[in-house]
Amino acid sequence: MNSPSVPELTDRARDIFRNVVESYLATGMPVGSRTLSEISGLSLSPASIRNVMQDLEELGLLAAPHTSAGRMPTERGLRLFVDGMMQAGTLTRAERKALEATSGEEGPVEEALAQTTAALSGLSACAGIVQVARRAPVLRQLAFVELASGQALAVLVGADGSVENRVVDLPDGLTPGTLEEASNYVRARLAGLTLADAQTRLDEEIGRGEAVLDKTAQALIAEGLATWSKDGAERPVLIVRGQANLLADAAEDLERVRQLLDELEGKREIARLLGRARKAQAMKIFIGSENKLFSLSGSSVIAAPYHDAEGDVVGVVGVIGPTRLNYARVVPMVDFTAKTLTKLMA
Repeated sequence: MNSPSVPELTDRARDIFRNVVESYLATGMPVGSRTLSEISGLSLSPASIRNVMQDLEELGLLAAPHTSAGRMPTERGLRLFVDGMMQAGTLTRAERKALEATSGEEGPVEEALAQTTAALSGLSACAGIVQVARRAPVLRQLAFVELASGQALAVLVGADGSVENRVVDLPDGLTPGTLEEASNYVRARLAGLTLADAQTRLDEEIGRGEAVLDKTAQALIAEGLATWSKDGAERPVLIVRGQANLLADAAEDLERVRQLLDELEGKREIARLLGRARKAQAMKIFIGSENKLFSLSGSSVIAAPYHDAEGDVVGVVGVIGPTRLNYARVVPMVDFTAKTLTKLMA
């Protein structure tokens, strides 16, 4: 069933629908016709309101929980409200100051991103998320430690001092000195290069016969670089702050919150979702089962891209919370945070 557009609703239906949605977002509770009849400005009897609410339910915009005679918006109704009826609020001076607080501090960019995301989480009472601009690691050293069963631990040390480990398969014909030979070659010939540049230089030197390496050492280095390159391309660089905010509604729907926390652990899927906002280069709002990732937990995501000095999108910032978000308040927060991060990246 296709949802009607806002202009297709009568003035009376729009007023009642808006009041149902705003009341539900404020309280989390279904709204009854008698409650709506007491709202100033409607000037309608409970019976008249009940008839309109029934019409809105038949349109798929409202639903009646079996435990209550009141109505609440469906995800389809929330989408109609957010896209066509919501009036976004404005941030207070204190809220702007809180979100801008870390943008001028010295230190790693990732730390500033994390602190800004924590501030967004605190103000929105949601989990804050930021997809960090991916930067290719620069090699300082790539060492290999032999393990059992034909495998080795590849230890990559970055120019920034970061250390990460991966298990790689050892090529056939390995000699006792091959691991050390491979490590020495990386340190002498490939240090200071990104993974892609290191792989290119290795291929070029092998092609020209300049790589003083036996074939097993060549294969081992290539395997280590390829593993890191593939891992870096697939692994989401995602910072999540304020997961505890999601526990606020745990008493009323513990299973939903548990499912949402599980989804947050699967950062790769969250990163793919944020990628849709990145590709669109504009704010995106995902409501509940509109996205397969949140079909079980019934959660919403509000996300906006941020840019570098050249205007290119380098990441996405946003919040995750229940579908009963104060969208009018949170949307401008996410938008302002994205602008703040853009200034930080300039």
